[in-house]
Amino acid sequence: MRYRTISNGTTSFEVSTLCLGTMFFGTRTDAATSLEILDRFAGAGGTFVDTANNYNAWVGGHGRDSEDVLGAWIRRRGGLGDVRLATKLGAAKKDPALPLQNVEPTNFQGLSAEVVAREARLSLRHLGVDRIDVLYGHVDDRETPIAETVAAFGQLQREGLVGISGISNVALWRLIEARDEALRQGVDPYGVVQQGYSYVYPSPGFGRTNDVSIELLDYVAAAGTGGRPPLAITAYSPLHQGAFARDDKPMWAPMRHASNRERVRTLHDVAAEIGATPNQVALSWLLGGDVPVIPVVGISSVAQLEEALTASELDLDADVRARLDAADLDVRASVAA
Repeated sequence: MRYRTISNGTTSFEVSTLCLGTMFFGTRTDAATSLEILDRFAGAGGTFVDTANNYNAWVGGHGRDSEDVLGAWIRRRGGLGDVRLATKLGAAKKDPALPLQNVEPTNFQGLSAEVVAREARLSLRHLGVDRIDVLYGHVDDRETPIAETVAAFGQLQREGLVGISGISNVALWRLIEARDEALRQGVDPYGVVQQGYSYVYPSPGFGRTNDVSIELLDYVAAAGTGGRPPLAITAYSPLHQGAFARDDKPMWAPMRHASNRERVRTLHDVAAEIGATPNQVALSWLLGGDVPVIPVVGISSVAQLEEALTASELDLDADVRARLDAADLDVRASVAA
């Protein structure tokens, strides 16, 4: 396993470059299998685990099922040890009687000071820890003033309940404003941003702000230099729930375009030529980019974990990476013509 340091300028710690996503632990992935995966990940040197306070509510759970499984695992092993834990708040149901959805009305709890303070403490209780290493706002909340949200995360850090704060599913300008506001308030800024990111990319669309963009990569590359606070990217859905390897798993609608079909074809060709799987090549592409990111890999079996662990040690040759990067250039050129 390889490692990197994440930091907000004040608090810093090392994490594995592969982050274990636990979205369905305790529901689709039963508790016994979940614990086996966690044991194997930690045994292989994995030290970064990601969850949220609402994941399993989407599949018949109560929401904190994965936090509860992690809490049981932590108790069984006598503490976290070297493992760093990330969870999220703000996207659980505001009204339990209404559905969660990504269109208005979303029914998200939001990121008010009251929600941040309450939900963070509930996560601490379910996880059975006294400090959350990384706490994200799960979805940006444009109805709550940025200053209020930033102050709420800052208070948790002052109390020693949170190490590094972060934000997910956010527009770049909102991220920058929040980090600037933190400096104005004299609190630590977001040190991690979690967005969707993979070898394929979505069609552009107004209002789609939950993906890593070229501009975000450029902003992160400049962070940590010239007096700017550091910032790291964690990438969710790096394998599109198996769509790179399985024909019966279609990608999300914004990803279904000609350029991505060419990129997936090239991904398979490269994988066959170097003796790897498409998933391993896709993860290695993310890990070895000019602006490296930390993939959050959702795992539901030990076999899937073993595949991902192998990818964490796979280095792509420069010519292979160049071929992957250029895979859709002919398609884009023909469209432009």
